[in-house]
Amino acid sequence: MTKKIATATKPIRTVTEHGAISTVLGRETAFSGILNFRRPLEILGEFHGEIESEGFLLVSEGAKVRANIKAGTVVVGGEITGNVIATQRLEMLPTGKVNGNIKTAKLQIADGVVFDGNCEMILPNKD
Repeated sequence: MTKKIATATKPIRTVTEHGAISTVLGRETAFSGILNFRRPLEILGEFHGEIESEGFLLVSEGAKVRANIKAGTVVVGGEITGNVIATQRLEMLPTGKVNGNIKTAKLQIADGVVFDGNCEMILPNKD
């Protein structure tokens, strides 16, 4: 007789140049307010408000963010409505949508991105 033992599997964690994603706002999460963080953060659900950090922010595919954002690095795979300041880098993935103005030191835009706004290039760590 063979027994199958259920083993707990760890979720796959996204690793960035700033380390592994340490906080995730899940797909079933809706959050409103002012969000400050230090370690890499991923948004899979919905967020309304304001985001400010010197760290790494990943807005994943399917996520909806209505906020002005200021962060070190921002990667957009979902939808952002609001202005974005990325003091280090802004990367827009093929599924990304940004409706608002952006300011960034480095910009990477993939084919398929929807961007409606103005772009201003800045020196790193400046706004």
